[in-house]
Amino acid sequence: MTRIDTMKFFLKIALIAGLLTVPCTAAEPLVPKDWDPRAAGDRVMQRLICVTAPEVKGAHDAAIAFLGNRAYIAAELNDGQAGENPAWPDIYAAMSIVDLGTLKVEKTVVIARGTQMFENETLPPGACFVPRLLRLDERTLRCFFANEQPGKRQSQTWYLDFDAERGEFTNQIHRAQLQTAAGTFDMQPLHFHADAAAQGFTAPPKDYGLYAIDAFKTFGGRTYAVLNTFPGGQNALAVVNDRRDTFEVLGHYNRPHNLRMTESSINQLPDGTWMAICRQEGGNRNYIFTTSPDGRTWTSGEHRDYVPTGTNSKPTFDRFGDAYYLGWQEKTRVGGVSRSVFNLDVSRDGKTWERKYRFETEKS
Repeated sequence: MTRIDTMKFFLKIALIAGLLTVPCTAAEPLVPKDWDPRAAGDRVMQRLICVTAPEVKGAHDAAIAFLGNRAYIAAELNDGQAGENPAWPDIYAAMSIVDLGTLKVEKTVVIARGTQMFENETLPPGACFVPRLLRLDERTLRCFFANEQPGKRQSQTWYLDFDAERGEFTNQIHRAQLQTAAGTFDMQPLHFHADAAAQGFTAPPKDYGLYAIDAFKTFGGRTYAVLNTFPGGQNALAVVNDRRDTFEVLGHYNRPHNLRMTESSINQLPDGTWMAICRQEGGNRNYIFTTSPDGRTWTSGEHRDYVPTGTNSKPTFDRFGDAYYLGWQEKTRVGGVSRSVFNLDVSRDGKTWERKYRFETEKS
C-alpha cells in the first residue's frame, strides 16, 4: 500500500516484531537526547511490507489485530482504480495474514463484497467500507464493516467471524446493533443522528458513513469504540456489549459544530480522564482535542499547542507499556504531495509530548 493512513497500522506490526522500541520503565527517558526522529522513521519505513494482493489498485481504512504470532490486517480494497469512494459498488473488504516472525504475507482472504450470498443473508449492492477487527478469543476474530449506497438507502454495519485455525470466515453474516437513549436499532446512520440531534446536534442527517472508526480498546475490562459519521461530522464514544454485537452510545462530542470534527481516536489518561483527538474538516483543519471525566459529557473541542500544524487526516492515539503514542498528519508537504509527513509523539502523562518518529515520504 502507498497510503500513510495504512502505514499507521504497519507501525503496530513493527512494535510487535521489535522494529520499534517501547519504553520499559518510568526511570528511562522516552526519547534520548541524541535521538533523530526523521532517521528513526526512515529505518522503520525501510522495513515496511505491502500486504495487499498484486491486483489491488486502491486500499484504505485498514485495521489490525493479533492472534499468536500472526497479524491480521483488514482493509477496504478495489481492483479498478486508485482511491476510494463509498459510491463505488465494487469496493470490497479483505484481510491479509502476516507471519510476525518473517513479516511475510501468508494469504489474503476476502471478507465480503456487495451482493455476496451467505447462508442466512445476501448483502445488498454497495461498497463494503471501513472493516474493523475485534478479537473474541484465542482463535476467533470478529470483523465489522459498513455496506452502503449513498443516496439510495441507509447504510448498515454487519459482522462475521474468522476462525484462525481453519483460516476462513464463517458463511453467516449478521446485522450489528446500535443502542441509544431511544432504544436498540439496526446500526444505521439515522438512529445515530437522531440520538445526537436530541442533544442539540444541528448538522443534517446522512444515509451513509457510520463507522466504528477507532476500535477496539479495553479499559477497566470493558471494550470501547469511537463511532463516527464522516460526511456528517458526528462523533461519539460507545461501549460494546458482552455479546460483541451491539454498540451502546455513551456520549457525543461534536462541539463546536462549525469545525466539523471527524475520525477521532481516544484513550484514557493516567487520572482516568478520557481524551479524544479529532480530525477537523472545517476551520484551519488542525486537530481538535476534547476531554471527558466519564465518557458521557465532553468539553467543547479546542487546539492543543503540542499539535500545532496538523491537517485533515485520521489521527492515532494508543498506549504501549507505560507510554502514550499520538500519531498525527502534518500539513507540511514533501515534493508537493499531500499527507507526506506523519508524526508519532510519545508521553507518559498525555500532556507533555516528545517527538519519537517523523515519517516523510512522497508516497502519500
